[in-house]
Amino acid sequence: MTRRATPRTLLAVLAMALVLAACQPSASANPSASVDEPSAAASVEDVELTILGAASLQDALDEIDVEYEAAVPGTNLVIATDSSAALRTQIEEGSPADVYLSADTSNPDTLVEAGIGVETVEYAGNSVALVVPMDNPAGIESPADLATAGIQIIAAGAEVPITSYVAEVVANLAGLPDYPAGFADAYAANVVSEEDNVRGVLTKIELDEGDAGFVYQTDAESSADVQIIEIPEDANTHAVYGGCVISDSNRLEAAEAFLTWLAGPDGQAMLAEFGFIGP
Repeated sequence: MTRRATPRTLLAVLAMALVLAACQPSASANPSASVDEPSAAASVEDVELTILGAASLQDALDEIDVEYEAAVPGTNLVIATDSSAALRTQIEEGSPADVYLSADTSNPDTLVEAGIGVETVEYAGNSVALVVPMDNPAGIESPADLATAGIQIIAAGAEVPITSYVAEVVANLAGLPDYPAGFADAYAANVVSEEDNVRGVLTKIELDEGDAGFVYQTDAESSADVQIIEIPEDANTHAVYGGCVISDSNRLEAAEAFLTWLAGPDGQAMLAEFGFIGP
């Protein structure tokens, strides 16, 4: 005769099954489990850093974005470029950012003095270059020709860092013995446009919308559509790029790590590929 299990028997069997299941080793306790399994990868918290950088850094930052994200897994760089002065103003007005990279040191110094930036770090150097369209319609052969009446010079706005560097170069050129009297005033009279950033200057010269313009050496070398007119070595100037971490960033540690990397050997090697020199 078939014997039916009583409710008490069923409960006993169920209890035994639960005990046996609890004694089985779990996947997390398995010493042979790989750290490359999805469960391990999912435990890494991604960090997104907003980097605001000078327009002259655009090409370099595009490559740095790829290299840094590969070197520091889980980090995502969100990069925007413009005039250093425009970016500083955006930050002052509350635009979210973690790291600010300027083409000078005065802009980040301003943020640091206001308590918006942590500390100015010098991370790159550059120099000034004079460029003309590839066909050079004005026949410019040296910077002295910029004083010739009718030459159309494309410049950057007053707040753009390269403008202060160009002012130094023009003053130095005016002091050379073979340059015409009143060179600086004649140069200023020939400025027909002031662009928002140095890339704007380069673009107009590339498009033949002006006869000449001063840009950074790295910008000049990056373009196949302009000629570089040599500036006497003793008249050129050294541009120093500085950056800072933004004080109210909620990713301070990651932001500081990025700026340290950029100013260190790996970052310097990357910048050198685009013509930048040490600060």
